[in-house]
Amino acid sequence: MSLGLLLPAALVALGALLLPLLVHLARRSEQRPTDFAALRWLRQKPRPRHRIRFDERGLLLLRLLLLALLALWLARPVLQGIHGGTPWVVVLPDVDASAARAWGGTDSESRWLAPGFPPLDSPAPASPVPTASLLRELDADLPPEVALTVVVPAWFDGADGERPRLSRVVNWRKVPRSPPPAFQSGAAEPPVLSVRHAPGRQDALRYLRAAAESWGGGTATANRLSVADIGQPLADDARALIWLAPGEIPSAIRRWVAAGGTALLDAQASAGDDIAMAPYWTDETGAVIVEGGALGQGRVLRFIRPLQPSVMPQLLEPVFPARLRELFAEPMPAPSRVAARDHAPLPGAAAYPQAPRDLQPWLAMLIALLLVLERGWATSRRRSAAP
Repeated sequence: MSLGLLLPAALVALGALLLPLLVHLARRSEQRPTDFAALRWLRQKPRPRHRIRFDERGLLLLRLLLLALLALWLARPVLQGIHGGTPWVVVLPDVDASAARAWGGTDSESRWLAPGFPPLDSPAPASPVPTASLLRELDADLPPEVALTVVVPAWFDGADGERPRLSRVVNWRKVPRSPPPAFQSGAAEPPVLSVRHAPGRQDALRYLRAAAESWGGGTATANRLSVADIGQPLADDARALIWLAPGEIPSAIRRWVAAGGTALLDAQASAGDDIAMAPYWTDETGAVIVEGGALGQGRVLRFIRPLQPSVMPQLLEPVFPARLRELFAEPMPAPSRVAARDHAPLPGAAAYPQAPRDLQPWLAMLIALLLVLERGWATSRRRSAAP
């Protein structure tokens, strides 16, 4: 921590310190000599040499201090290096609340990674947030020596077109993301899946039926799964389709999706090159399992791997039914959705200069206080003479 001056040339105003010195010298006494007639004939003795003498030294020192502070105020003093080295922990609002609270501690500054960086003990802010922009803002505000830990879910929204590059090495911690509200206990009825398959794709149906049976709910499995070949038209109220056929999907299916439907395609199927795909489901290594994008008012999703346990072991995992249901229930992700493992900030950016604390307001209050004290002292009736 050090004191600096933004306008050191203003210190020439310290020359005004001569003014109270001259005033006190010129008006140091109000006494006038009086001549007596009887004394005029006495032999004059050499007068003693006069020494410089200041009356009312306390008032003089107060005036000197007042002028010195005024000159310092004009020089615009600032205090640099006032930030402490307390480490910061910021948590993305998408992290489960219980997991987020575990990262808070008395030895660190725990905040939400949200606009204004609210404390972690406050309610979680709304999500999504501009994650990359907030990281750059926080990096600019914190001193370079402050350690920064960022807690993010396995995937999140709010990224921009560039992997963030910060001035410090970030402790990037990934935690599991809590399931969407639609998948928690007491959620709405599971979706009704319409499955259309080509010859040779019947083997994949066993995994889809098993997933539908595990969903539970008040609707029977037979009513939640409508299986037919690709030539069978969809029902009028169909909203979820699994298309198990290679090649380009029919134009009728594209129109159905554009009207608001959600279609999950086979790995060898295609909906055209005009759809910008983004990851929807990744495995523990970050490899994409399902990608998707918007088409009109609906969504097109596509498996990256064939529905075979040998190449897609997730089919045999207990979480497969929930993840399949999630694909049809969650809203369309923003184009800024990224996997946390691929979006850890890079170090090497130039450190931002830290804004110093302006001391002018504090000096102004001190000057005003001293001015009131000086005027009260100078006009006091107890004084014998007022220079």
